[in-house]
Amino acid sequence: MPDHPLFESLEGLRGTGKSTLAPMLAAARQAVLVPTVPALYQPLRHTVDERTNVEARMCLYLSALFTAAEEIQHHLDAGVPVVVESYFARCLASHQAMGARLGMNLPSWLPSPVTYHLVCADDERQRRLAGRNKPASRWDALMETVTDQVTNAYASFPMHRVDTTGRGPDEVLRVITDTDTEGAHSHADAEPVGEHPHLLPPVPRHTAGTRRP
Repeated sequence: MPDHPLFESLEGLRGTGKSTLAPMLAAARQAVLVPTVPALYQPLRHTVDERTNVEARMCLYLSALFTAAEEIQHHLDAGVPVVVESYFARCLASHQAMGARLGMNLPSWLPSPVTYHLVCADDERQRRLAGRNKPASRWDALMETVTDQVTNAYASFPMHRVDTTGRGPDEVLRVITDTDTEGAHSHADAEPVGEHPHLLPPVPRHTAGTRRP
């Protein structure tokens, strides 16, 4: 049983490959794939998603994440590696980009993952989204108007950048599994970015289509 089982998270905008790669990475690591919105939250999630209060939505997803974090820690304590499709970084970055103004100090007891920031050229990402059967929600549509702000907010978190443009899932998985999670990186497209923030500062509100420098 490993002393320090891996805890890994996939982050990134919609269409970058998170939902495809997460179960593949879990299988490769012989890890548990833990949902960060547990089943008991799903009915309330759908109800809150129909409303327009971004702070209320952020608080719901934070509560779900804290609940999931307890399960994650239980697995890690038992020596079982864990993979998640997004973690606190996505919740904080996306909601603040959409206008939430809640400050958040993340407690030190939270399990801290090795995080891979999946990125993709926007034209290819849009083609992937267009090919999905699931329609975009109102929140998904809003997110597409603030992608630059989300990406900039992500830069505050420690992540290994993985470019999925023009790559199939198997190739992206190889990039991830070739990443040295202890320090140096064996692949040029997996680069560490960001610094660990226990406090993510508010993201200034911008109008749709504008870019931050």
